[in-house]
Amino acid sequence: MPRIHWLGTGLSSIPGLRRLLKKKYDVFVWNRTLEKAQSLLDDLTNNICKFDLNELEKKIIDGDVIISMLPASHHLDIAKLCLKKNANFISSSYISEELQELDSDVKKQGLVFLNEVGLDPGIDHLMAYDLVKQYKESYNYNNDNTIEFYSFCGGVPKKPNKFCYKFSWSPLGVLKALKSPAKSIEEFNPVETLRPWHNVKVHEIPSFEKEKFEVYPNRDSLPFINQYDFENNWKLKKFVRGTLRNIGWKKAWQEIFQNIEDINIDSDLERLENLSNKLWNKYSYKENEDDRVVLNVSLKASKNNIIKFDRSYLLDAWGDEKSTAMARLVSIPVALAVESLLKRKISFGVSAAPKSSKLVSEWLDEIKKEAQIFNFINKS
Repeated sequence: MPRIHWLGTGLSSIPGLRRLLKKKYDVFVWNRTLEKAQSLLDDLTNNICKFDLNELEKKIIDGDVIISMLPASHHLDIAKLCLKKNANFISSSYISEELQELDSDVKKQGLVFLNEVGLDPGIDHLMAYDLVKQYKESYNYNNDNTIEFYSFCGGVPKKPNKFCYKFSWSPLGVLKALKSPAKSIEEFNPVETLRPWHNVKVHEIPSFEKEKFEVYPNRDSLPFINQYDFENNWKLKKFVRGTLRNIGWKKAWQEIFQNIEDINIDSDLERLENLSNKLWNKYSYKENEDDRVVLNVSLKASKNNIIKFDRSYLLDAWGDEKSTAMARLVSIPVALAVESLLKRKISFGVSAAPKSSKLVSEWLDEIKKEAQIFNFINKS
């Protein structure tokens, strides 16, 4: 059986990695700090190596599986190394344009480069695929229906604080994302939001408590219309993939927004890193402090204001003595991706989370075990 090389043992890696080790897969763990990896995993493995790209290249053989849990800026170099060494590649990150350009070469070599298999992106994709499939198979499926879709996900403190947030890892990624414009569809029209905090809305999740959060569009939602197999002739009133925060977040972060506006991330990265470090020191999770993850994905179809289809998923999870909720929900799907790849259930090429109904069902059943609340809500 091919060997597995897991790169990075950061905060989002351990539960999925331990799952693979407990199942006795042949895993090599690579990390920049050996002592850290050993402290987390030495009860399960001695195959822990100090990460170095040249050393990794020497170790890889045909058919191996390389999982990059390193920052996204490393993925392309590692993916190209996989092509060179005829190895498969997995990451939880979005597929970049540069990575997508490798698709034809990946297919020619009979390899799998599987991405977007974490929490968001990842679990949200699975829920969206399943809702679209259910709608297309429903009695009320009709191209004349008006369609509304949303997917909101966020890590929030289990115990709310005045800052309305806590950081699971370096704030730098969050700060960069806040500088990026977002695209979505509202009231049948494409909408571009220059800064996420310009388009914050109140969102009520379909729980028994009717809990409310603040949500905003994230990145460019529009390419996911095709990825989720929406038909071109659907009357799309709303389509948004976004981020979820505790009520009060927009007000609490006003000073952060102003600081971000004043920083040019292309020429003044040092200022952004200094802000990141300051926030990390003040608002990171402390040891044994519980986090929380909320994910809500919904698809609704109506005609003449009469609802024909209205179903959604709600995932609500929090940390425990073994791991954070964020770590479980990012790394367990990655482990499921490894297992599916090794069982030859994933097609060759560069792809995102699998659409196969059987795999979607299998993965969601496993992910359900990692959440305190995992509801499928059928209002139609």
